[in-house]
Amino acid sequence: MIATTTLLGFAAASVLLALAPGPDNLFVLTQSALKGRVSGLMVTLGLCSGLVVHTTAVALGVAAIFQTSETAFTALKFVGAAYLAFLAWKALRAGAEPLGGAADAPVDLRKMYLRGILMNVTNPKVAIFFLAFLPQFADPAKGHLGAQIFFLGGVFMLCALAVFSAIALVADRLSAWLRRSARGQVVLNRVAGVVFLGLAAKLALAQR
Repeated sequence: MIATTTLLGFAAASVLLALAPGPDNLFVLTQSALKGRVSGLMVTLGLCSGLVVHTTAVALGVAAIFQTSETAFTALKFVGAAYLAFLAWKALRAGAEPLGGAADAPVDLRKMYLRGILMNVTNPKVAIFFLAFLPQFADPAKGHLGAQIFFLGGVFMLCALAVFSAIALVADRLSAWLRRSARGQVVLNRVAGVVFLGLAAKLALAQR
């Protein structure tokens, strides 16, 4: 069993890390601003589901491959960069939704959920981060290491879920007035496209 003080320190660090500007929370912010809070929350659920994959990889030792293999790391980061570039292309080409606001237009929530999963799983930096971060709070003397890693991963996911959900709700409120105008929607799409392009370039240039 992980000590209470260790667990509290881990939770606090997880919240701060989730709040730090990065691809995941920026992705939630732009999607919530463009398509409404429900879309932002579905993206959040997808991102947190992706963390299950990274937690499992750390527990099983698979994440070490991306830390030691340049080929594996490069392949995955370019897949992620290509996906972000595709999202940028779609956002830059998108026009305004029908009057009434983007938030009122039908949204494929399953697609938003899967988009969040892909965004998270195809980022090898997350796998390496988890490999470096989670074991620091695990103690062999406290029980099975794999079980502790899964538990810590679950705590991190809950913290990320809370933070990203708050970001989605705030972004939705702040951008509601923009979504009421066709010009505002176009501006939001262009901003999202630039953000996605920046994230794609950052990921493509990432080093282990």
